[in-house]
Amino acid sequence: MSKNDTSFFRLPFVVLAVLLFTSLVACKMPNDKVLPRNQSLPLFNPHVADFICETEASKVPPIDAQAEDWFLQARALEDPEIFVEDRDYKKIVDLTRQAAERLHWKAMLNLASLYVEGRDPLYGNEEAVQLVEKAMRLGIPAAYDRMGTYYANSTGVKGDITRAYAFWQKAAQMGNPQSLAFLGEKLTAGEDHPGIDMWSNIPIATKMLECAVAQGYGPAAYDLYYLYAAPRTADGTIIGDHRTPETKDRALKILHEGVRLGCAQCARDLSIEFSQPFNLSDILVPFIDKARGERYAVLNRALSFNPNRRFPNLDKILPLPPADLPPWDGQRKSLLDAAMGARPPPAIPKPSAASLSKEPYFLAADYALRPTGLHSDAPAAPFSAYWQPAGGQGVIQPARLFRQDEEFPHFSVSDAAGKASYGPVTWEQCLTLRHNHGAVEPRAVHGVLREVALPEPWLSCACEQACPVSGVWQPWVAADHPLQAIVNQYWRQAWLAQGAPFPRPRRDWLLDLPDDDVTWHLMDASLPDLG
Repeated sequence: MSKNDTSFFRLPFVVLAVLLFTSLVACKMPNDKVLPRNQSLPLFNPHVADFICETEASKVPPIDAQAEDWFLQARALEDPEIFVEDRDYKKIVDLTRQAAERLHWKAMLNLASLYVEGRDPLYGNEEAVQLVEKAMRLGIPAAYDRMGTYYANSTGVKGDITRAYAFWQKAAQMGNPQSLAFLGEKLTAGEDHPGIDMWSNIPIATKMLECAVAQGYGPAAYDLYYLYAAPRTADGTIIGDHRTPETKDRALKILHEGVRLGCAQCARDLSIEFSQPFNLSDILVPFIDKARGERYAVLNRALSFNPNRRFPNLDKILPLPPADLPPWDGQRKSLLDAAMGARPPPAIPKPSAASLSKEPYFLAADYALRPTGLHSDAPAAPFSAYWQPAGGQGVIQPARLFRQDEEFPHFSVSDAAGKASYGPVTWEQCLTLRHNHGAVEPRAVHGVLREVALPEPWLSCACEQACPVSGVWQPWVAADHPLQAIVNQYWRQAWLAQGAPFPRPRRDWLLDLPDDDVTWHLMDASLPDLG
C-alpha cells in the first residue's frame, strides 16, 4: 500500500465548539519551529503492545450543510468519466475553496491537493502546507496523515521519512483510517525487515486494519484478509500448514465486505478465486463458480476505473454462498445499478424568511440555521460563517453571513445597571443544516446513488428486530450523534432478505456503537430484476 496526496466519545457540541474556537484564535507563533509542520512527535514505534481504536469522524468539526453541497459539486466535476483536460478546474477550485472557508475539513484537504497539483496558479506547495496546518490546529486526524505524506514526498517541506512515520503514527492514534491501513500493512511482515520498512506485530496490525474497515475504508480489508486466512503468531509465524474452514470463511467474508466498501483488489481476488484459483487444493471459496467470478470481475473493473464507487447493496446481486445467485442479463449497467446505494429524491423546500432576504441575510431555502454555542468576542469573524449576536445582550438581529476577517458591527447595548453604551458585542456562530425536517436522506457525489421512490408504507426497525420486508435498508442515528458522519452514509446500506437479522454495529461493523442508537429505514423494496 502506498501513501499519496490525493485522496469520542459523546461530547456536547458546545465542548467541540470551544475546542474549535480556541484552536482558531490561538496567537501566532513567534517562529516557525513551533508551526504544526515542525512540532515534536514521538518516533514511530512498530513494537507497541496495545492499540486503542479511535474514530476519526468523532473528532472533526461538524460539517456545514451548504459547504457540503459545494464540496460534493466540486467532487462531481472531477468524475473519472470526465477527461482531465475537459474538467473545469477553475470552478472546482472555487467551489472547494468556498467549502473550505466554512471549515469543511475534507474540502480543506482537497483544496491543498489542488494547490499541489497546480490547479490554481496563485497557490502552490507552501500554501498547501499552510492549509494542512490550519486543519491540524482544528485537530483533524486526516491532516496529520497528509502532513506525513508531505514529508515522505518532500511536498512543501524538506523530505524526512522518519518524521513522516511520526505523523502517520499520530494520525492513526487519532483514528485516521488511511494511516491505520498503511501502518497496519507495514506491521504484517513474516519476520522483522526494518530495512524495507516492514515489521512484525500481528496483533496490532489486526487491530489497526479492523479499525480502518470499521470506518468504511475498503482497501484495509485486503490486508486484513491475509491475516484472517492464515492466522499468525505475534512475530509473523503462520500457525499450521493449511487454512482451516473457519479461517477461509472469515477471510472470504472480509474480502466481500471490502468489495462493498470499494476495494478493487478484493473484487479482483474473489473473481480469481471463484473462476480460476491458483491452487485448487487450497481454494478460499467453497466451490468453483464462474458466474460469481464474472460478476466480481465486472465490479473490479468498475472500482479500478472509479475508486469513489461503493456497492453497499452487493448482496442484492452477488450474495455469498450458499445463497443462490439471482438472474442477470449480462449487462454491466444493470449489475452496477443494483449494487449501488439508493436514496429518495430530495424534497423541494418551501421558501423561508431568510431565503426571501437580501445578502448578507440571505440563506437558500434548502437550509436552516442552528446556533452552535461557539462565541467570538473578536473584532472580526474568525472564519466564514453565519453569525448572530449572542443572547442576553439585548441585541435582536437575524444571523447574517460574514466572511473571514470581516469586521463585526457595533451596537447600542445596556449594562446590568441599565446604562446604554455603543460598542462591540459577542457573536455566536450558526451552522447551516438541511431544511428537510430530519428526513433520512444520505448524501453523496452525483452519480454514485440511484434515486428511488420511498416505499409505502415507510418502515423503520431497531437492530434487534428481524427484517420485515426484503429490500435496501439504511441505518441512521440522530443528527447530533458523534458517529453520525460514518453511520448516516449510503455505503452503510444493506440489502436484506425478509427474516434476516439487521447488521449490528459492534458485531458486524467492528464499531463501538450501541444497537439502541441505530434505527434501520426501508429505502427500496423492489426485488432484484437483472434478467
